[in-house]
Amino acid sequence: MIQTRLTRRFNLTHPIVLAPMAKVGGGVLAAAVSRAGGLGLIGGGYCEPDWISEQFDLAGNAEIGCGFITWRLAQEAGLLKTVLERKPRAVFLSFGDVAPFVDVIKAQGVPLICQVQTMADMQTAVQCGADVIVAQGAEAGGHGQSRSTMTFVPEVADWLAANAPDVLLLAAGGISDGRGLAASLMLGADGVLMGTRFWASDEALVPPNHHDAAIAATGDDTVQTKVVDIVRGFDWPDRFNIRVLRNRFTDRWQGDYEGLRKDTAAHAAWLEAIVSGDVDIASATVGQGIGLVSSAKPAGEIIENIGAEAEALLRGATSCLEE
Repeated sequence: MIQTRLTRRFNLTHPIVLAPMAKVGGGVLAAAVSRAGGLGLIGGGYCEPDWISEQFDLAGNAEIGCGFITWRLAQEAGLLKTVLERKPRAVFLSFGDVAPFVDVIKAQGVPLICQVQTMADMQTAVQCGADVIVAQGAEAGGHGQSRSTMTFVPEVADWLAANAPDVLLLAAGGISDGRGLAASLMLGADGVLMGTRFWASDEALVPPNHHDAAIAATGDDTVQTKVVDIVRGFDWPDRFNIRVLRNRFTDRWQGDYEGLRKDTAAHAAWLEAIVSGDVDIASATVGQGIGLVSSAKPAGEIIENIGAEAEALLRGATSCLEE
C-alpha cells in the first residue's frame, strides 16, 4: 500500500483523486472512488444547483467533495454556501480567481484544492490559501492550457518545497494507469488527479456510444479546441481550450471558429448529437491518456488495479540500481 502526505492527510488508501468532470462525475462515481480508498469529487462544473444536490443525495453517506469551474461559480451566488452545508471532504476550484471563495471555505474547515496550469497561477493560489495544488498538464481531457505534465509537476514541486512546504501537490494530465501514478510520485507529487480513466468507468455519466468510440482511439486522436464551447454557448477565457476526441465535426470547424459562431444549425446539430450519441458530431471529452484505456470497468476495480501496479513498480525500481 502506497502512503504519501495525501493519503495521510485525507485518510485514503490510495493517493488517487477523482477529477471533478462536469456532468460526468456524478454522486455514484464519486462515492465509488471514495469507498475504494481514493477521494471522489462531484463534477459541479457549470454550477447547476439542482443537479449538484441530486448527486450529493445519490452519493449517500460516502465522504466526497465537489469541484467547480471557478469563473462560473462567481456567477452563481449562494451555491458554494449550499454545498458547504453538505460538509464536503474538499472543495476543488479551477479556471479563475479563487480569492473571493477562500474565506468562506476556510471558515468551514474544508480543504481547498486549486488546479493550476501555469507557475503564476500556482503561486497566486498558494498565496490565497490553497491546501492542495493540482499541476495540470495539457495532456488532460477537458479544459487546460499548454504545459506538459512531465515538466510542470516537478517545477511546481520544487517551488512548493522551497516556499510552501505544507501545501500538497497532485499531478494531472495523461495519467491513466499505475505507471503514471508511480511516475508522478517520482516527479515530486503527493498523488494524482485522474479524469479520463474514470470517464471510462461503469459509473461515469457518459453519453451513448462515447465509451466505445473513445476506447477504440489513441492519444493522437484528441485535439485541443474551442469548437465544443462555441456550440454550447460557454464564454470561456481565451487562454483555455478543451481537449476532446477528434471527429468529423471538430475537423470541419477547427480552423473556422467565426463561421461556427454564426452557424446556429451546427449548434443545434451538436446539441442533438450529444443526446442521441452521434459520435461523428458530439465529441467525447477525453485526454491523451485514453490511449492507455482498453475497456470500461467499475471505478473500484480501476483504483485497485492502479494502486497495485504502482506499488509493484515502485518496489521493483530498486532492481535498476547496482548493488
